[in-house]
Amino acid sequence: MTKINIAEYLSQKGITHHENGQELIAKCIFNDCDKNSTGSEAHLYFNKDTSQYECKKCGEKGNIITLQKHFGDKTTPQRASSYRGPRFTDELVQKCHEQMPDRIRTYLNERGIINGIVDSYRLGYGTFYGKNYITIPVMDDDGYKFFKLRQDPKDGDGKITYPKGAEAQLFGMYAPSEENQIICEGELDALALISEGCFALTSTHGAGTFKEEWIDADIRKCQKIYICFDNDGAGKKGSIKVLKILENVGLRNLYHITLPEEVGDGGDITDYLTKLNLLIPDLFDKYAKEYPERIDPSQFQSLTPEELSKALELTIKNDNENKIVTFLCQLSAYTEDAQFNVSFNSPSSTGKSYIALEVSKLFPNEDVIKLGNCSKTAFFHEQGSYNKETNEITVDLSRKILIFTDMPHTGLLEGLRSFLSHDEKIMYSKITDKNQKGGNRTKTIALKGYPSVIFCTAGLRMDPQEQTRFILLSPEVNQEKIHAGISNTIRKEADNEKYKAWLDNDPKRKQLKLRIQAIRQEHIDDIKISNQEKIFERFFKQDKKLQPRHQRDIKRLISLVKSFALLNLWWRERNGSTITANDDDIEQAFKLWEKISISQELNLPPFIYDIYTQIIVPVYKEKNELQSQVFNETPKLGITRQDILEKHYKAYGRMLDAQQLRQQIIPILETSGLIYQEQDPNDKRKILISPSTFFNPQQMQNNSDDECGVETLSDNQIRLDDS
Repeated sequence: MTKINIAEYLSQKGITHHENGQELIAKCIFNDCDKNSTGSEAHLYFNKDTSQYECKKCGEKGNIITLQKHFGDKTTPQRASSYRGPRFTDELVQKCHEQMPDRIRTYLNERGIINGIVDSYRLGYGTFYGKNYITIPVMDDDGYKFFKLRQDPKDGDGKITYPKGAEAQLFGMYAPSEENQIICEGELDALALISEGCFALTSTHGAGTFKEEWIDADIRKCQKIYICFDNDGAGKKGSIKVLKILENVGLRNLYHITLPEEVGDGGDITDYLTKLNLLIPDLFDKYAKEYPERIDPSQFQSLTPEELSKALELTIKNDNENKIVTFLCQLSAYTEDAQFNVSFNSPSSTGKSYIALEVSKLFPNEDVIKLGNCSKTAFFHEQGSYNKETNEITVDLSRKILIFTDMPHTGLLEGLRSFLSHDEKIMYSKITDKNQKGGNRTKTIALKGYPSVIFCTAGLRMDPQEQTRFILLSPEVNQEKIHAGISNTIRKEADNEKYKAWLDNDPKRKQLKLRIQAIRQEHIDDIKISNQEKIFERFFKQDKKLQPRHQRDIKRLISLVKSFALLNLWWRERNGSTITANDDDIEQAFKLWEKISISQELNLPPFIYDIYTQIIVPVYKEKNELQSQVFNETPKLGITRQDILEKHYKAYGRMLDAQQLRQQIIPILETSGLIYQEQDPNDKRKILISPSTFFNPQQMQNNSDDECGVETLSDNQIRLDDS
């Protein structure tokens, strides 16, 4: 049978791919590695000569035989390769160096690589795979590892490794402490820069293969890091990718070099040095810009919560506390460990995910991860990078905003519990997934950093272990809010382009987005609180009975303090990457906390508490007042679920889900101590519901100042002992 090559097979299967030297690149077909990849971005690499493949993200690898099995096709017999090249050794490196033709040395000199560098890096020449190549030995701390082969320039421009299958690694010269490091694209470019006295590094496998694990102590100690890739699409995209990787791991003083237009499309650093004969100092001064470009903070003013609410009002009507808490939650991602979590719980169509998603549009896209229902294995594969040598998936969520628009798979939620509690900066766990042969394999998961996490769910019942890890919120559902939401939807759907332009041109919104980017650039790691006594005084102001969850609630309150300080960091005391929150931040945080504290104290979503205060208590009081008027009896009658459903419809003009009321709302209220259930003495088949007379919400609200805090219900709304 005729041997089929990998390019033909991919085309037969309709798998879109593109070429990059000796490789074909396609989106991963085994897992969800490229679910969010855009354009030509992809992670599944095929070798054109050997048909071997490997996904750089999930680690799946094999050849055309395993690929055919994956698709259920009959495998094509493959003849064993007749090529038997020499064993890669130090002696082979030296032999190739010694047999380099003079014309190849001249070629390298013309590319700006001086003889001293040619010799010290043992560049050579040899025949491999039936073709002639310039040999570039690649080594690590243990010695030479493989050749990066570059085809003889008179024959072509192919690139490959020898032996095949070599892992990508850094090549070049590390900068000593306090010197500048430049990262470029291509081994010969790096050697040309080194010949000019620069400290240059490059990945051996192309523009898009730079790995976070390469960022070691040697790179971190550099004074400045410059990125200069080729002047083409892959180079531009690759350079931004590397800059973002460096920025995300906390490196500063990053610079992006954009080569002048004179190098032409696809031009590189060698063209800059040899064809244009331009100067090295200009490369770093004239053509380099700081990354990200600095934003001048002098254009901003100190921002109050009220002003923040008005800036958010453009797309989020009412819901003042909800949108401020959500904004501060997402802003807290730009700290080292002051992040907190929010859970929106309410029935469908109430806008629970709308607030989180609208606020997230103000933040840079690369910092926001939006997910629907997601399994534990899918989440780790999608968000992590796989190291096949250690069989470990590293998921770095530092300074990220993670939004679940639906409650995730319970396995994922359980796997994130310790992470959500900020127990350890790096958390390890295990997952099991399938290999190509259908068997199970175990992988180690390393979760790094702390994200700001927001869950949006229609489920009202939460495991107690989750309840205490979140600030519980519910969107407002009053008529004014619904009317504003409908009006906004009409405006958006009628002319989306005009609506988007209206948003983008709003001065308050533009200023807020710019402010977020400026805060992000400041790289604040720690936020101290100067007046701890004020927090002690405010939190223990009333002689309230402490609960275990208060140990976590105080952390969320302190995170609010720190988030307010971060919002106005330019007006706070600062020492390096540390700022200090002042009394204003403490005061604003307590005011905000007092408006949402009752639900946190009771471990229930505000939606359910509103049903208690606005439906159950009033209908109970109405029923017993009528009983007292007719029979002149003390109020004792409980209410039925049907009474609650009818009152809800009269109050809001819509039915409450009867099943949700029976299975979720009533059990949650009973667990929180707000109600109790008992049999109807006149009909044992009926269950009556009564508010608990021992519960006094005023006690939970007394930690508010007279001029601020929760809007307390009037006595005739909440007190149950008045007949």
